[in-house]
Amino acid sequence: MARGRLITIEGLDGAGKSTLAQGLAQALRTRGEQVEVVREPGGVALAERIRALVKDPALSPSAAAEALLYAAARAQLVHERLAPLLAGGTTVVADRYVDSSLAYQGAGRGLGLDGVRAVNELATGRLVPDRTLLLRVAPATGRARQRERAGAPDRLEREGEGFFAAVATAYEQLARAEPQRIRALDAERPAAEVLRAALAAVEDVL
Repeated sequence: MARGRLITIEGLDGAGKSTLAQGLAQALRTRGEQVEVVREPGGVALAERIRALVKDPALSPSAAAEALLYAAARAQLVHERLAPLLAGGTTVVADRYVDSSLAYQGAGRGLGLDGVRAVNELATGRLVPDRTLLLRVAPATGRARQRERAGAPDRLEREGEGFFAAVATAYEQLARAEPQRIRALDAERPAAEVLRAALAAVEDVL
């Protein structure tokens, strides 16, 4: 049986990652693909508990602790779901993956990309996405979309403009460094147009 494909979706909060993940999965299923959607942090019981910790506004983990918590959640997700699904030939669409840690903790928290990358190589067993879709959106647009959501913002969503500017810059640097893997999409466009662009961007890896 052929190995499945790992497609990850990255971008700032409010870029439309979750919407695209569901739309992309549904579109691929209509073409006969076996597809599962996962989110990060989360996707399995242990990782969901870690998700509650890292998003809790009442907690103040250090930058290093935050990065390690995300890596721990990712390690369990890879072990429990991603690796078995891919081995069984399933296409997995992941709402965030390692690039989020590089951008948010490596750049946003100032830990540096090299250290965060090393921790995540251990966590994932060097499992690299076949294609990453970077939803490019201005930080101000992402913030405006966040305010339209129901519920109070989580701990990371409460960060200031400088934090999200650093994250956005890091994402652009990652995209320039790996143009074969990372395809940037204009997420300021309507969701239907973003989905069409995403389908075109993953065609060659499916």
